[in-house]
Amino acid sequence: MKDTPLSNCERDFLLKAIEEKKRLDGRQTYDYRNIKITFGTDYGCCFVDLGKTRVMAQVSCELVAPKETRPNEGILFFNIELSPMASPAFEPGRQSELSVKLNRQLERCFRNSKCIDTESLCVVSGEKVWQIRVDVHTLNHDGNLMDAASIAAITALCHFRRPDVSIQGEEITVYTPEERDPIPLSIYHMPISVSFSFFQQGTYLLVDPCEREERVMDGYVNNTDNILY
Repeated sequence: MKDTPLSNCERDFLLKAIEEKKRLDGRQTYDYRNIKITFGTDYGCCFVDLGKTRVMAQVSCELVAPKETRPNEGILFFNIELSPMASPAFEPGRQSELSVKLNRQLERCFRNSKCIDTESLCVVSGEKVWQIRVDVHTLNHDGNLMDAASIAAITALCHFRRPDVSIQGEEITVYTPEERDPIPLSIYHMPISVSFSFFQQGTYLLVDPCEREERVMDGYVNNTDNILY
């Protein structure tokens, strides 16, 4: 990532406003920005606007061999793309430290919470299972990508439908939507990430930081895993 540094005047102004419990967009300390969710034409396509931050999630699936250690369970795979279209700080064709961090955190959010019944994704034990892939694309970055990505991912998973299958002997038949109605995923609950940024060694705390607040924060804590960054 290549950040454009803030001037000392901008930094001092932001920190002074936070001390006075004021925010650039008029929110209170623990106010979240407005969330807007819209759906695409395909199953599992979802757009989330968190203030001016905008992401798109797309869920897809394919039949694969299961992991040797979990022969009766399907596979969840997450991928976050930070596009230069979303921010000039994101470089094309390069995996940044932020994208790796967001991917890992999103995986922990969903896998550790066991929100999806992965055993229901098994087709033939030890041979074929569904791999569910969630691709999250950033369309505009104005802070708190993790929360926007988690909302988009779980909403897209709830909206997604996988093809129905049948098994006759060793033959697996995958049906088109015209032949049989697609099947929703078995989802137990909806894990939602909530991020807080802290300033001046934890003296001040803000929920749902915007991009400029993130640039002057000391770090942040997230409710999904309680790990500080």
